[in-house]
Formats: sequence, C-alpha cells, structure tokens
Amino acid sequence: MRPLSRKSRLERLRKTVNDSLPEVGSGKALKTGLITAGGLAALTAGSAGVSSLRRQREGASDEA
Repeated sequence: MRPLSRKSRLERLRKTVNDSLPEVGSGKALKTGLITAGGLAALTAGSAGVSSLRRQREGASDEA
C-alpha cells in the first residue's frame, strides 16, 4: 500500500523556500534567483571537491 501524498525532496525544498520567503511584488523572480544561486553554489562546491580529489590523487602518485 502506498502512502498518500508523499512529496519528493525537490517538492519539499520548493515548499520550504516558498514558505520562508516573504511575499514581495516580484516574489517569483526573487525565489527563482535564490534557487539559481543555490544551484550555482552547489555546482561550485562540487567542482572544488573534484579538484581536491584530483590534486590528492596526483600528489599520491608523485610520492610513490
């Protein structure tokens, strides 16, 4: 039996963002901008993580 009205992670995140932001004249544009900025921050952090792992691997091969 499937639970009723389960929300995905993305739906819960969107609801949290919508509930936490005050109603402003161009609220939709503000929310879109915040979501975009969050996505960009996540991509930047991921890229930094990959670069860090690559440097560690290259450093380990130089020592061997």
